[in-house]
Amino acid sequence: MPHRKDSSADGALEDPALLRRLLRAKDRMDAASHEAWPVMRLAGVSGVSEAHFARSFKRAFGIPPHRYLLTRRIEQAMTLLRDTDLSITEIAFATGWESLGTFGRIFRDITGRSPGAMRSEARADTPPLDRVPACVLKAAQRPDLTIAVLEKRRRARKDKVRPSTTEAT
Repeated sequence: MPHRKDSSADGALEDPALLRRLLRAKDRMDAASHEAWPVMRLAGVSGVSEAHFARSFKRAFGIPPHRYLLTRRIEQAMTLLRDTDLSITEIAFATGWESLGTFGRIFRDITGRSPGAMRSEARADTPPLDRVPACVLKAAQRPDLTIAVLEKRRRARKDKVRPSTTEAT
């Protein structure tokens, strides 16, 4: 039996071209998660058949494409619940849900709390004056890029690789 390029013992993809196409579909879902993303549309973005896309996406990212999309929508809803005064209904529709009931049920399935309870907890834990915009938080949480990759590798290998530059403190 011939060896398939996209299969391995651990289930990871080995075909870089296929992985790039899957990442393209994943990026499109990230950019417009409020839109409908049926497997047929995602497969078209990736240039593969629907069945091959669904199998490959799950193998590459660990979850099926539909579950990934639901998770992204819930993440965005959690941010809106925490950081805005939009109603729960407005948040549900803004994040791509067609039904408030479905939004609430899936939100509870994924987070373990209702959207209203999540909003109450988030606001109780964060004083209003201490809230920081998401863009500032993301910038603060980015990895420190002042240390070169080689330096990080040297540290990981316990100084087996000589430093290429000196680190400023």
